[in-house]
Amino acid sequence: MNEPLQKRPWRDFIHRFLVSTFAVLIAVNLVEDITFKSWEQLLLASLVLGGLNAFVRPLLLLGCLPLLILSLGLFLLVINAALLWLTGELVDGFEVPGFWPAFWGALVISIVTLITNKITGGGDSKLNFQRARPADEPPTRPRIDDDDDGPVIDV
Repeated sequence: MNEPLQKRPWRDFIHRFLVSTFAVLIAVNLVEDITFKSWEQLLLASLVLGGLNAFVRPLLLLGCLPLLILSLGLFLLVINAALLWLTGELVDGFEVPGFWPAFWGALVISIVTLITNKITGGGDSKLNFQRARPADEPPTRPRIDDDDDGPVIDV
């Protein structure tokens, strides 16, 4: 029985791991400076990157909050690149030689993860595709909760 509200931590972990490994593999193939020596190193790098994203990234986001606000969120790319670079330092056989390969690799990983999560229906993707309704076209069905009285302030 498949209940939508039921939590499945192992299934979610395996899904995130497979999506992350796929994204890292695509990044390795697209960014020529990022390399791995064996599949074991690629899988280990994916696990390490996932651990860094789970435990270190929230601390970096909190510490860099002013930069994130000033850059309108673009500093996230620098944080993602730093975590990928750190993964290359921690995992023997997975090489990320500098900041710019890490930057481009992190960008590829982010895009591939977003698209793959959207296709597979997993993760917390914020990507939403829908056809926009023209401004002069009326809504297809009336909203039940809209009473058209304007704002009401209860004191």
